[in-house]
Amino acid sequence: MSVELWEAPPAVLFGGGIVNLGSGATASPRSQLTEQMVDPEGKISIPFVGLVQAAGRTPTQLGQVIERGLTGKAHAPQALVKVITSASRTVTVMGEVNNSSRVPLTPKGERLLDVLASVGGTRQPVGKMTVQVTRDSRTVSMPLERVVANPPENIRLQPDDLVTALYQPYSFTALGATGRNEEIPFEATGITLSQALGRVSGLQDMRANVSGVFIFRMESPAALGIEVGGEKIPVIYRIDLRDPVLFFAAQSFPVRNQDILYVSNAPLADFQKFVNVIASSVLPVVTVSTVVP
Repeated sequence: MSVELWEAPPAVLFGGGIVNLGSGATASPRSQLTEQMVDPEGKISIPFVGLVQAAGRTPTQLGQVIERGLTGKAHAPQALVKVITSASRTVTVMGEVNNSSRVPLTPKGERLLDVLASVGGTRQPVGKMTVQVTRDSRTVSMPLERVVANPPENIRLQPDDLVTALYQPYSFTALGATGRNEEIPFEATGITLSQALGRVSGLQDMRANVSGVFIFRMESPAALGIEVGGEKIPVIYRIDLRDPVLFFAAQSFPVRNQDILYVSNAPLADFQKFVNVIASSVLPVVTVSTVVP
């Protein structure tokens, strides 16, 4: 941060040559102060004033505070404050953004969304983006949609942070006696089992076995409380929708990326399929035998 102090003649604190400002006005300037670094508490040090809060103020506001601090000490003081970009205070932004670059941090302290906006935003819809912040040796990921909706998640960044925007189109696959058998995309914020069933148009009334709803998932050992190697473990969750209590549980059970939702056929449905096969193979013969003498 650059701070330059001016004093009208006769100079009291700051000496120097007289400068003609035009229209007969003169001033006695002092050389620009050594570049002021904002300390961790957001303050800078000004001669004859002391520590001044810089963070959270515009250059104009900060200049007015300095002038008030010099009142009674200097003759008609004027302060000119400029923000200087420091190459050592930057954040690196990369990934699915419109302009990967190093973004300088100003004394006000940029937040995550501020930095993403300064590089032109993301190239993909917000609902399909995950933002990753790496600080020192720690990395934290969160859905971008959650950052937008929840202000506390919009953290204030620090120098040398690495922000990576990741395009992650989450999806699950629906199979069996559901209204739709296909891969279904969903938002990075996640969906529940009840929402997933709604997106596949529910269960087929004439086929589905309501006690046979399954989720096939590759689960991490840590999620299961198992201390084994890093390999994921295949897990099958069964939901019996005959129990009304499980309808409430389905509203909080999360569906994860690459899950398979499978609804089995009811026993009577399998029997009906068998009857249909027999009927399709026998009826044509019976029809021919009755028509041809």
